[in-house]
Amino acid sequence: MKTALVTGGASGIGRAIADRLRADGNHVATIDLTESDTDFSYCADVTARAQLDDVLGAVRGALGPVTILVNAAGMTSFRRFANITIDEWNKVVDVNLNGVFHVTQAVLPDMLEAGWGRIVNISSSSTHSGSPFQAAYVAAKSAVNGLTKTLALEYGPQGITANVVPPGSIDTPMLRKAEADGLLGGTVEDIAADIPVRRIGRPEDIAATCSFLVSEEAGYITGQIVGVNGGRCT
Repeated sequence: MKTALVTGGASGIGRAIADRLRADGNHVATIDLTESDTDFSYCADVTARAQLDDVLGAVRGALGPVTILVNAAGMTSFRRFANITIDEWNKVVDVNLNGVFHVTQAVLPDMLEAGWGRIVNISSSSTHSGSPFQAAYVAAKSAVNGLTKTLALEYGPQGITANVVPPGSIDTPMLRKAEADGLLGGTVEDIAADIPVRRIGRPEDIAATCSFLVSEEAGYITGQIVGVNGGRCT
């Protein structure tokens, strides 16, 4: 039985991924700003390395070395580019990019010791086409794509794969809040009508893809951007 760590695992996509990996028979620990109602749920900020080190010590003590990592923690911000403050820019980049750096670097020794590891980073389909009023978010998630490809090249020889899943429009609390704030240019149902498969995505769609990418069967897949978007971005 392997031990998986999922960041952003208290709700939305991260929660669905954690539930799926647990159902697959893995030990699963989650990190989020708020604890969930599942076992091995830890409250920590992915941008705070000391907090992460403390949590990882607890995870290793309870479940063993971490050899599966899914970086799903993230935040967005909607503002016209010219109006973005440097503090807002830095916060979005810190969570979406630097958080991936911190958690991956902290977990990597376990994978190197095991000679086996799976890293899946959750980016965004907006990295394919851009997204108005989300410059900081799109820039950070695009950097995650590049970082993942580099990790794949550096650590493939040690049995570690690294892939990216950029979700399309997924029915999460984050998406519904954007809808309520009038930031989508319409409703979630309007978006669904423009998707080739004619429905909005579910967190479980992303979880299913992650389940495969962290499996033994996916050992020859690394450095890839695996879009899960109903055909909207190809």
